[in-house]
Amino acid sequence: QVQLVESGGGLVQARDSLRVSCASSARTFSMYTMGWFRQAPGKEREFVAAINRSGGGTLYADSVKGRFTISRDNAKNTVYLQMNILKPEDTAVYYCAASYYSSNYNNEGTYVYWGQGTQVTVSS
Repeated sequence: QVQLVESGGGLVQARDSLRVSCASSARTFSMYTMGWFRQAPGKEREFVAAINRSGGGTLYADSVKGRFTISRDNAKNTVYLQMNILKPEDTAVYYCAASYYSSNYNNEGTYVYWGQGTQVTVSS
């Protein structure tokens, strides 16, 4: 069983920056594609960003492209999401997830392990 623990969420103002992190207990962390998803109140969970095993390939939702950056440090078993120019519509619980697959990064059905989430609130 792989545990994922998110941290770094909080309350910020519009146009601020925030970095959330996700630490994994997996000894084979580098074998997983890692993704970030979010769920706003009253809405379905949606894909935000994903990164392949080596960190050399990334995918972003159109709504965050150019503002968010996903990265990973396989030596630290950690994946990050740097969020810049935050907007009130970015307010959500942010979840990290791990997948065995090397494709379909934006399909949450391919992710087998999930963290508990961290709240990000952006005020206007």
